[in-house]
Amino acid sequence: MIYKGSCHCGTVQFEVEAPKTIVSQDCNCSICSKSGFLHLIVPKSKFNLLQGETHLTTYTFDSAEAKHKFCKTCGIKSFYIPRSNPDGFDVNVRCLNPQPEELIIEAFDGKHWEENAHTLSHLSKEE
Repeated sequence: MIYKGSCHCGTVQFEVEAPKTIVSQDCNCSICSKSGFLHLIVPKSKFNLLQGETHLTTYTFDSAEAKHKFCKTCGIKSFYIPRSNPDGFDVNVRCLNPQPEELIIEAFDGKHWEENAHTLSHLSKEE
């Protein structure tokens, strides 16, 4: 199904194709836990930025491989290109409206990212 999503102010809007029941990851790394990001990783073909590209700014850290995209107006990171899945997008489930009818949240140990990142690689592959 197609979910709509946006940043807080609505300047950045997108669509993402995902199952009716979403399985997401709750990462305990410093950036995810501080920002409350709830992960839905999809292939690039399942993500469509509808508006707001010029209102996005990018933040990188450490390896600079992940491209964290923030709205310049409200500061919300509604999606980004993850280091674990550079061939996809990682959408913040909390930015979807309406929220999925069924949401399954799995813990992900991002504090030990190097040991666990491989468990996410399948999420951005085409089915």
